[in-house]
Amino acid sequence: MQQPPEQVPALLDGPAVDVSDVQELLLGYLKWYRAALMRKLDGLSDDQLRMPVEPLGWSPLGLVQHLGWVERRWLRWGFGAQDVVAYPPGGDAEEWTVAADTSTAQVIATYQAEVTAANYLTAPAALRDKARLGGRFTTPDQAPSLGRILFHLLQEYARHVGQLDVARELIDGQTGE
Repeated sequence: MQQPPEQVPALLDGPAVDVSDVQELLLGYLKWYRAALMRKLDGLSDDQLRMPVEPLGWSPLGLVQHLGWVERRWLRWGFGAQDVVAYPPGGDAEEWTVAADTSTAQVIATYQAEVTAANYLTAPAALRDKARLGGRFTTPDQAPSLGRILFHLLQEYARHVGQLDVARELIDGQTGE
């Protein structure tokens, strides 16, 4: 009787090992980090998702809400120059704190809507394309390229998903990729 093949762990996270196109790499890693964010929430109760983790001071769901605002600021308001509210009226405190009357499903849906809008903006664009003027950037010398914006988003996600690893370990001892 033949033995089933062993599961070999992937050597690299993100896009396939044979991907070398820079745009495909940036967008592929961004997709991977967005999915990693959701994976790291899996198995937490609603209370665990909402409870600020000490000594960090924020909840896992608050981090998701923050990253939704980050997506909006950098891609919709920044790259696309869309007329959107870029910051919540209550500043950082409101951006990181989920209101009691806001459901977990609402926070996740809002985040996913921002990701969908971001994907819609980035799909037809080239990395060298400059951000449109009129949103976050008002002059040509301020406007970064899509490549620069995507690189910024990747470092933002890498940092925050790593912080979520720490939060998750403090909550229930879970660790992982």
